[in-house]
Amino acid sequence: MKRLFNEHEIRTVIDLNGAWKFKTDPDKVGIKQKWQFGLAQGDTVVVPSVWNNELGLLAYEGWGWYEKKFNTSVDASLRLEFGSVMTAATVWLDGEYVGEHYGAFTQFEFVVLNVKAGAHTLVVLADSTIDGKSFPQRYTDWYNYGGIARDVQADVLNGVSILKNHIIYELSEDLKSAKICSEIELINAKNEACSSPVTVTVGDTLIYDGSVTISAYEQVSFKTPWAVMESISLWDTDTPTLYTVVAKTDCDDLIDKVGFRLIETKNNDILLNGRSIELLGVNRHEEHPDWGFAFPPKLMKKDLDLICDMGCNTIRGSHYPNSRIFLDMMDERGILFWSEIPMWGCGFGPKALADPDIVNRGLNMHKEMTRFYYNHPSIVIWGMHNEIDTSNPCTVELTKSYCEHLRKNGGNRLITHASNHPLNDLCMDYNDIICINIYHGWYNYYGGSGSLKDWDKFVVDLKNRLTEKGWYGKPVIMSEFGAAALAGFHSHFDTVRWSEEYQRDLLEYTIELFHKTEYMRGTYVWQFCNIRTSFSMDINRVRYFNNKGLLDEYRNPKSAYFKVRELYTKYAKEK
Repeated sequence: MKRLFNEHEIRTVIDLNGAWKFKTDPDKVGIKQKWQFGLAQGDTVVVPSVWNNELGLLAYEGWGWYEKKFNTSVDASLRLEFGSVMTAATVWLDGEYVGEHYGAFTQFEFVVLNVKAGAHTLVVLADSTIDGKSFPQRYTDWYNYGGIARDVQADVLNGVSILKNHIIYELSEDLKSAKICSEIELINAKNEACSSPVTVTVGDTLIYDGSVTISAYEQVSFKTPWAVMESISLWDTDTPTLYTVVAKTDCDDLIDKVGFRLIETKNNDILLNGRSIELLGVNRHEEHPDWGFAFPPKLMKKDLDLICDMGCNTIRGSHYPNSRIFLDMMDERGILFWSEIPMWGCGFGPKALADPDIVNRGLNMHKEMTRFYYNHPSIVIWGMHNEIDTSNPCTVELTKSYCEHLRKNGGNRLITHASNHPLNDLCMDYNDIICINIYHGWYNYYGGSGSLKDWDKFVVDLKNRLTEKGWYGKPVIMSEFGAAALAGFHSHFDTVRWSEEYQRDLLEYTIELFHKTEYMRGTYVWQFCNIRTSFSMDINRVRYFNNKGLLDEYRNPKSAYFKVRELYTKYAKEK
């Protein structure tokens, strides 16, 4: 996958981005007509992309077929890697079925054994259809794009090859050294038993030097013995120190970056490397009207520049795993990240929450998120779900299963979900931090008046609820709040909704209130910039955009951008 660094120096990687043949299949006849063997006709599109940005396909939902021809120079096994296919993917190589995957925003891979040298045809069926088991459901507040939205590549494997390398560590009490081991996953890509040395280095420290013997086409995983790294430099917001990780066999390698840091909570506080930190952030969709979810790295950098200019120290990836290269950028800059799966909102009703297929799909997305994102030090929060019905007993069991996976496999991160009805939420026992989405002053909640003064009562009612349930002491984050504004619409009257002034004043009022509330330790403004939403949404979305952005969809600032920058910059200096 495209990263800020090369993941391999030894392994041959075939970049499959660029021109692909593409054809829609609204009647779903492709399999019967054997399109999996190749497309006789089709348009040329550039991958990564989403088909909804093609002329005439803005509202197209359903099947889309892609074909890519490429060559290999040696007999070998191939690891086909996909950054994101929206939403379901079925893959064939040279007409042979390879596998299927579900989940629009999670990276996945297939290993195809014993592929002969020569010309090959890769065919992908992308299906953006939403049904009763979809992630997200039909009722969702972002646009349902379809297509191959992130990078595609084929890795050539020949011998003992590395599929995964997680760096697991425990910091000493003084945070100056670390016990460290590697959880490594290997495959023998040959049709005969192979032996190979295996080494893992972190920075200049060799943490493992061993060997393996693996049967033909066998896949194995193991944890290396613990090693000790002395005199480490911590990864922090001001000093984001990264160490290069290199795992090697006699014919393969895998390169990554890792940073050592400790995130924890204590007495209503969040501690990063032992010091109190207030999270000053925004919610960001990785979406643009001209690119959809196929978001170019240049625009990622621009977004990050703007967010840093605002004084933010954290971003919430709303509401799905973001691109690996964007995580690399945050690792380098010391920006904290909240990563979650696309389990959003009231579309997940009681029937869906009790459906074992839906529960398992969500769990698989958590497994893929932790598998591919584990080493990123910027990720300090795992989000289990957002605004689903957490007053439902079925949701308690779902949350418990997700939490168990994240605690066991997620590394040193805080676990949470975002609740839009915190006064009757049943799932907060599983959270390290309490995260709340409320929009007083824009929507009415719990019989409120719709005015900004509803917030003053809310912070009192919430404290009483937290105390009653035994949750007081867990830090509280305002994970969503805000108001919509139409860019360029101004008013002399500060109560006129949709004006830039109303949005600015609401955010000033709320951010200042949350900052001085003793049990709150952070804010994520909804949202960084406007995003396209569904044409079928029956909530108030002028232009079919969620207009709560601090910037418009083309990243032009509204008045609220400068007010948030003023406040966040002031609070950052108070630390």
